[in-house]
Amino acid sequence: MPARTLVAILFLASCAGAPSRPRAPAPAAAAPGPTQRAAAFLDFYNATLLALAPETNEAQWAASTDVNDRNVGRRLGADAVSGAFEGSAYVIRTARGLLEHRDDLDALTIRQLEKVLYEAADSPMLEPALARRRVAAEARQSELLDGYQFCLERRGDACLRPVTANEIVDSLVSSRDLAERLRVWRASKEIGTVLRPGIVELRDLRNGVARQMGHGSFWELKVSDYGMTSAEMVQLLERLVAETRPLFEQLHCFARHELARRYGVSDVPALLPAHWLGNRWGQDWPGLVEAVDVDALVAGRDPRWLVQQGERFYVSMGMPSLPASFWERSDLYPVPTGQTRRKNSHASAWHLDLEGDVRSLMSVEPDWDWFYTVHHELGHIYYFLAYSRPEVPPLLREGANRSFHEALGDLIGLSASQTPYLREIGILPAGQSIDQTKWLLNEAFTGPIVFLTFAAGTMSHFEQALYEGNLDAGLLNQKWWELVRRFQGIVPPEDRGETGCDACTKTHINDDPAQYYDYALANVLVYQLHEHICREIVHADPHECTYWGRRDVGELLRGMMQLGQTRDWREVLVETTGHELTAEPMLRYFQPVMAYLQDANRGRTCELPEP
Repeated sequence: MPARTLVAILFLASCAGAPSRPRAPAPAAAAPGPTQRAAAFLDFYNATLLALAPETNEAQWAASTDVNDRNVGRRLGADAVSGAFEGSAYVIRTARGLLEHRDDLDALTIRQLEKVLYEAADSPMLEPALARRRVAAEARQSELLDGYQFCLERRGDACLRPVTANEIVDSLVSSRDLAERLRVWRASKEIGTVLRPGIVELRDLRNGVARQMGHGSFWELKVSDYGMTSAEMVQLLERLVAETRPLFEQLHCFARHELARRYGVSDVPALLPAHWLGNRWGQDWPGLVEAVDVDALVAGRDPRWLVQQGERFYVSMGMPSLPASFWERSDLYPVPTGQTRRKNSHASAWHLDLEGDVRSLMSVEPDWDWFYTVHHELGHIYYFLAYSRPEVPPLLREGANRSFHEALGDLIGLSASQTPYLREIGILPAGQSIDQTKWLLNEAFTGPIVFLTFAAGTMSHFEQALYEGNLDAGLLNQKWWELVRRFQGIVPPEDRGETGCDACTKTHINDDPAQYYDYALANVLVYQLHEHICREIVHADPHECTYWGRRDVGELLRGMMQLGQTRDWREVLVETTGHELTAEPMLRYFQPVMAYLQDANRGRTCELPEP
């Protein structure tokens, strides 16, 4: 019998209770106290989780590595069983009842019980009809999102000039024709009209589910996994945006003058028209700096070398070699020509059994993006392995928070991109150098500085307003563009009205809601950890700092990773770096860019106008 079926049967039987033959009364015994009852419940829950995880994750793995109706159906069935357990009324009521005695419980027990309730919020069965309506609404929204045909020219309901999402991206990066750019940008927003009714329905359903679990809103629920209130999270995000504002204003000033010159506009605007930028949401601004050709550094390499070199990086820091099962079970390279199998093209790392079965799904090819991505994805894998130990309950085998997992991978990617490492492994010739200022300027435009204004600013504040503020359905576009102007200094090229939903055109608003700040916080974490490691351990300039061969760096990282989610992430960060989360190390890293921009922008008015 499959493990998931057996677990489900045992679980339902334990919840329902069954009639039994009369028994002689047992001798009276003292009733177990809250500590004993919590231990017994968590033993049961963690054992069930370990039994369900391989079944559920194996089904999801199959659906991602071999996309077909059979595997999709298998995934849906496994998800249903897992959701029925995690969101069951028994689990929710038991955890709630035990937390009423939190004064009698230790901190690790409380963290586990709170995690039980957080996981239950995905599909709570306190009101099954509401949970089913939410699942159905999310499925409908995903179907609309995945099946939409973008179009540059229509005649009635007929599309005369279809265009793909990739073609939209290519046009916005490369086209110098403002009229064409406007047509493409406008086409990218049309999907918002289709998605608008669904996001309003989903807002109400998600809030309803969150309130079942005792939260004021869905936004508040998602923030709670950080151990923070909504107000604390918003305050943190606004502080990070404020810390980076001076550098962002210099980037904004440089960008609008450069783009005005490029498009032949003599009157430089104070705010950036959205269709001038190479990204349809302005979350990054590619194409403003002549690209540094780094693909040439790894061109011609065997893709297997890239993955093996990634492993060698971690092993050089004193971490173990990857288990043999990683190499046997991962799906690391493109589907060979001639095979009909379809796989998900998005790189990902998998912890299938919450113990030693770790895998990665990639399509590695010999280019720079994959060189970086390999180092990043293996960061997730080594994080999984670090906290898969008896001291960390299965419930808490996660990153210290959702951002930590992304940050640890990006941290290694940052170090692996620096000159000392590239020279050490022989892919940057001794006579060749990289223009550091140009490299950093491009990184600021396409990376953390510009992105922070979107992720910590526009996206997070819109979703807070949507869920916690119960944003009026007739004000979606108005609120979105107010925030875009305030945080990003961007305005739409035309009146947007309220027939569409420009926020809805961002996939995460629909299918990964109320947690986009994860990416913003991860970016800030990367530079804070990197500066600490470089200054205090490696004793090197953060721009020329490699962790290659540094077992002391590996010890520091392993010490953080092996905690899983057993400790508050803020305590872990302060203990590691000596400071609470701050963007100051990021600003110091980009100081050469600030000096360059201040010189380039001399004589220009760069302070953004008040909204």
